[in-house]
Amino acid sequence: MTDPSTSIPARSDAALPLAAVWSGPDSGFTLVSQPRPSLAPGEVLVRIELATVCGSDVHTISGDRPTALPTVLGHEAVGIVEEVAGPVRTRGGRLVEPGQRVTWTIGTSCGSCQRCLRGVPQKCTGVRKYGHEAITDHWRLNGGFATHCHLVEGTGLVAVPETLPAAVAAPANCATATVVCAARRAELTAGDSVIVIGCGMLGLTAVAYARERGAEHVVACDVDESRRELALAFGATAVCGPADLAEYAEKYGADVVIELSGNHRAVQSALDIVGMDGHVALVGSVSPGPEVSFEPNVFVRNLSHVVGSHNYTVDDLAEAVTFLAETPAQNLFAGLVPEPLPLTDIDAAVAAAREGTAPRIALRMD
Repeated sequence: MTDPSTSIPARSDAALPLAAVWSGPDSGFTLVSQPRPSLAPGEVLVRIELATVCGSDVHTISGDRPTALPTVLGHEAVGIVEEVAGPVRTRGGRLVEPGQRVTWTIGTSCGSCQRCLRGVPQKCTGVRKYGHEAITDHWRLNGGFATHCHLVEGTGLVAVPETLPAAVAAPANCATATVVCAARRAELTAGDSVIVIGCGMLGLTAVAYARERGAEHVVACDVDESRRELALAFGATAVCGPADLAEYAEKYGADVVIELSGNHRAVQSALDIVGMDGHVALVGSVSPGPEVSFEPNVFVRNLSHVVGSHNYTVDDLAEAVTFLAETPAQNLFAGLVPEPLPLTDIDAAVAAAREGTAPRIALRMD
């Protein structure tokens, strides 16, 4: 990152937004003052309270995922509304007003294209995603690694309770909502036996969410013993390593298998162990990888269901916030996020995220 003392022009207005602009792996981040946006109808300006570094941000920074440049990365965030242009409502129907605490969908949706009408607004034909788009003259504050975020029309907003810690709320609009969507698409219901493969942030969330949805058994599988121990704390009834997964699936059942690691061997295991009339939700495979195989006769006779699950709807985000506000595991979720670093230390925050020192690394904007 360029030295802020040389990269930030003198600011006559101390309230000017500040953004960590990403210009690619070679140039890195530069802290740049941005003008306050002139909001179009239906838009909202939010002062970011806290942002967390998602795994997809790390993939971009590592050069493993192409992204339009320059951009403001980051999409997991919670903030306070500062300005609203025209009537805008939250998912619950409340008018958005300055001072309100909110989170927002990772992308926009028009509500009228075929995909939106089919119930997959996260795949809207005109979607614009926070932390994934190039800066434009109108949309300069388009990601979470900034003091403010400019929410454009078509963004779903969800009110966040004042009592919900920021460290718990910030990952809601990616990690938590993604898990909620995967559970919905896999038709997870009370009494199910659930297998969770991969016990990072999403996997631990999936364990807790499945238990609170009434799953009878939740088996958590990960290569890392410390992650398996965390999964037990979050409510897993049993944990195992990959070598023992088939045995545990046979013992406890596999009505729903949620694969969150993206490892092709884990994906193969998920397809191999799903129970009779069971559901597999593939969530972690967001980048190209080796092919996996299955024998169609087994899937036909087993009445198997396999669904991909990517991002989520605004209803899933609302459910995610409710879950985080009510879960007895709230303190455990807070413990997954260490003391936040200031935005000016973004390079240190990214380094910690790349090293995996904690499930989530946070940035504060003071």
